[in-house]
Amino acid sequence: GEHFNTYYNNYMPFELTNAQKRVLKEIRMDVKTGKQMNRLIQGEVGSGKTMVAMLSMLLCLDNGHQACIMAPTEILAIQHGISITEWMENMNVNVALLTGSTTKKNRTEILRKLAAGEIDILVGTHALLEEDVAFQKLGFVVIDEQGLLKMKFHYK
Repeated sequence: GEHFNTYYNNYMPFELTNAQKRVLKEIRMDVKTGKQMNRLIQGEVGSGKTMVAMLSMLLCLDNGHQACIMAPTEILAIQHGISITEWMENMNVNVALLTGSTTKKNRTEILRKLAAGEIDILVGTHALLEEDVAFQKLGFVVIDEQGLLKMKFHYK
C-alpha cells in the first residue's frame, strides 16, 4: 500500500534485518487472508520491534483502518509517541498520544478526532482501554509488554 511503500522506500532510517523482513512478509501474508491475526514478537531492547510494529500499522492504514500501540508505562508510551511521530514526519499520518496525565482539554480533542477517524495511530498507556475511547475503524492493536510485542489485526 501507499503508506507502507512510501515509508519503506523513502524514509526508513535503517536497513531492516533479514529476520525483520521475514516477519513483515509473514504479517503481509496474514493480512491478505482477511482473517484475524495474532502475533508475538520477541527481542532485545533496540532490536527493531517498534519499527516492525510501526510498519505493520502502516499496512493497517493502507487498508483503511486505524491502529494503536499500548505501552505499560507513561514513559514508554511517550517514547513510542516521539519515535512514531518522528518516523511519520514526512508522511500524511496523524499520530496522537493518550495517557492518564493527558489534560482534559487535550483528551476531549483526541477522543473527538479518534471517533471521527482523524487520528491514524493512537499511542498510549492503559488509558486506551477506558470506556470513552472509541475508534472510528480500529484494525490493528500492538501491546508492548517490555520485550514482547503482541500484535492483533482484525479487518476484512
